[in-house]
Amino acid sequence: MQRKKSSAEAEFFTEYGDANRYKIQEVIGKGSYGVVCSAIDLYTRQRVAIKKIRNIFEHVSDAARILREIKLLRLLRHPDIVEIRHIMLPPSRKDFKDIYVVFELMESDLHQVINANDDFTKEHYQFFLYQLLRALKYIHTANVYHRDLKPKNILANSNCKLKICDFGLARVAFNDSPTTVFWTDYVATRWYRAPELCGSFFSNYTPAIDVWSIGCIFAELLTGKPLFPGKNVVHQLDLMTDLLGTPSMDTISRVRNEKARRYLSGMRKKEPVPFSQKFPGADPLALKLLEKLLAFDPKDRPTAEEALRDPYFKGLARVEREPSCQPIRKVEFDFEHKRMSKEEIKELIFREILEYHPQLLNSYIDGTEKTTFLYPSAVDQFKKQFSHLEESGGNGPSVPMERKHSSLPRNTFKCISVILHIKVLPP
Repeated sequence: MQRKKSSAEAEFFTEYGDANRYKIQEVIGKGSYGVVCSAIDLYTRQRVAIKKIRNIFEHVSDAARILREIKLLRLLRHPDIVEIRHIMLPPSRKDFKDIYVVFELMESDLHQVINANDDFTKEHYQFFLYQLLRALKYIHTANVYHRDLKPKNILANSNCKLKICDFGLARVAFNDSPTTVFWTDYVATRWYRAPELCGSFFSNYTPAIDVWSIGCIFAELLTGKPLFPGKNVVHQLDLMTDLLGTPSMDTISRVRNEKARRYLSGMRKKEPVPFSQKFPGADPLALKLLEKLLAFDPKDRPTAEEALRDPYFKGLARVEREPSCQPIRKVEFDFEHKRMSKEEIKELIFREILEYHPQLLNSYIDGTEKTTFLYPSAVDQFKKQFSHLEESGGNGPSVPMERKHSSLPRNTFKCISVILHIKVLPP
């Protein structure tokens, strides 16, 4: 006989039971972390992306990365940064392995957009770079370094909207730390890695590493192909110096890695290639800014805020729609500085999930939460839906597939004017 629900439990179920809220449509991405499906939010009628991250506690380092990303995306709310809409409540506080994170759905990423389009206008380039720098200003004023900016980590829509995602490698630099920060696990994609990081997984660096990455991405937009596709560290430095010329001895002396420093010191003298020659037909103002973003020496690169004041953005930039962020409090990232057990990191991730369930969060904080209660949630239903989609090759059983383009639809993308671009920005 089924136990009759108490009124408190019934109310609990109504408010927090997500089982009927989302209608899964199709698999749109797979990776080592799990799978991403598109879905309809039946409450708002909006399309969303639901990311199932499986076995998150198998390795504590992976769990810490997931915690870091969901925490940063909650704290960094900005129109040019992807938004977490919701995180499913697991059925048990103590016994869960997977989490389901609901993101706003974007149509593509910048890597696919670059590959599928060869007819961008000068207005496209300007608007793309503006959004990226505007996001970077916000991220850096929060004292966060993204550390893995590349076209695949920038989501895109057919209205030319871009949003930065994937903060799993990001780090927060706190005010009581030196301005030059040391981290030992920098493993971001080599092609977009600043020269001061080449050949070293133990390096000192500043937010200028992200500015360099944005410069590489902008150059890739202009030409349709990566600017510095190095096969290894030495090749990477060769490609950089082939374009930018040999750096000065003063600049080389500040490259931390001894082997990279020795290699640059012994390199034959190279003269810089004029950017007008490397990027024929590009807007001269765009190239002048690009040269600053790609300064070999990090101290010569502008901040994102300074770059937004560049003459290239005249008529588009407006300081009132380029917000800064309050620096993130150190207490939010205490876990980064101590050795955490699996159970401790699980508790922190559960606490982060509760940020999307305010009433339960209050109970958790004031100690009235019942830890033995099994929360009504969508997890069991989603397990079945995700399993079915994975087994059936990614096609939903009842909803027709709507994702027809692996990149932005060219006919939509092509005809958008700069007036429309400006309208999609927040007031």
